[in-house]
Amino acid sequence: MEQSANHAVLRGALGELPAFSHENHQKRFYRFPLEVERLSGAIDILPVLVSEQVLDEMDLSGGSMLEVEGQIRSFNNRAATGRRLVVSVYAQRLASCEGAPHNEVRLTGAICKEPVHRRTPLGREICDVMLAVNRAYHRADYIPCIFWGRTAELAASCAVGDLLELTGRLQSREYVKILEEGSQRRVAYEVSAMTAARITGE
Repeated sequence: MEQSANHAVLRGALGELPAFSHENHQKRFYRFPLEVERLSGAIDILPVLVSEQVLDEMDLSGGSMLEVEGQIRSFNNRAATGRRLVVSVYAQRLASCEGAPHNEVRLTGAICKEPVHRRTPLGREICDVMLAVNRAYHRADYIPCIFWGRTAELAASCAVGDLLELTGRLQSREYVKILEEGSQRRVAYEVSAMTAARITGE
């Protein structure tokens, strides 16, 4: 039986005030960056999308940190330079709070592209996977995931269509895209898996 799950809880600092993004079915949506510090001290700057209703209901009494609970969402942005997968966190709850930075994602979905298995120059195993996670109204979010070490071995042994369940964190990564008019610095978003399991049918 096919299963799906998509849940994210982030706690970090508000990078900028929410700015209007778009309107859909007479609902207004806003975007803002959330800065979430890693244990290493590096900071992931993660895009959050939130409806005006959730923004208006936000509890501001809890402290200096912002906690976001929701789902990882994606869509294909069709531009003149080609299609580009846009990943963001769709906030279903916002609240100010105290506490340490937090970044936890749980996903269950189907592998929709052949896993790409490789090694770093230092010999560490990595596997890149595109996970299709179902949501309502027969839609799906396509979420890039990266696996390391033993979880990379597991992901590499999977085939297109296999179901994977994982926990991890959403991270941002800068890269340089080479275009005809020159190079362009971009940011990619992916889920770095910490645990993973293949789901088998009964």
